[in-house]
Amino acid sequence: MPTQKIAITVPDDLIDLIDEVSRARGVSRSSYISNVLREKLADEQNRRLKDAYNRVFDDENLRREQIASSTWDD
Repeated sequence: MPTQKIAITVPDDLIDLIDEVSRARGVSRSSYISNVLREKLADEQNRRLKDAYNRVFDDENLRREQIASSTWDD
């Protein structure tokens, strides 16, 4: 996977914690930060999808239409 270096400013206490956890997991600092960011961004994508779904089904007219179209005709 292609990678790119970036520079960020992080408080010392956070770096200490990142280093502690990454050492305990046996991964590099960079790998640990990348994994945490990937998880956080996946959570954000899921939240956005859920919010979009909720917006659609909060519309009473659309909800009625969906219910009506999903019932079986006898």
